[in-house]
Amino acid sequence: MTVLCEMCGKEVDRTSRTRIEGSVLLVCAECARFGVVLEPPPTAAVVAGGGPRRPPPSLGPLRGATRRSTERDVFLEMGELELAPDWGRRIRIAREGRQWTPDDLARKLNEKRSLVLKLESGNFHPTDALVRKLEHHLGIRLRADAEKPS
Repeated sequence: MTVLCEMCGKEVDRTSRTRIEGSVLLVCAECARFGVVLEPPPTAAVVAGGGPRRPPPSLGPLRGATRRSTERDVFLEMGELELAPDWGRRIRIAREGRQWTPDDLARKLNEKRSLVLKLESGNFHPTDALVRKLEHHLGIRLRADAEKPS
């Protein structure tokens, strides 16, 4: 049976527990020269209580374990609403209607003044969290129903 060296990735017949820069790795003989070889762990030592003692699973390669991955559908995670085409103008008009300067709005959003100016000019596409903050503080709707193809 061959195992992989945790440092270089080579398939080797035998690895040794080696401390390299504070981490204990199972490495091949070539990579063991970069650290201090530790004594092998007790694999069949009898513990008080009768049964054999096994090393913790973190000391050896996982056998029979498979990594499960689930498919992610990003289109299902997207919201049903998208930004209105005139979202930058809506932000500026609402801010001016409250007689706030860009600095005032930036302070309320906990953002920079330059971000507010970029939003109003349409040069920065806001994240969903920022859209929610803007809608809350300005009392406006920036999102509109997505256009349904007919």
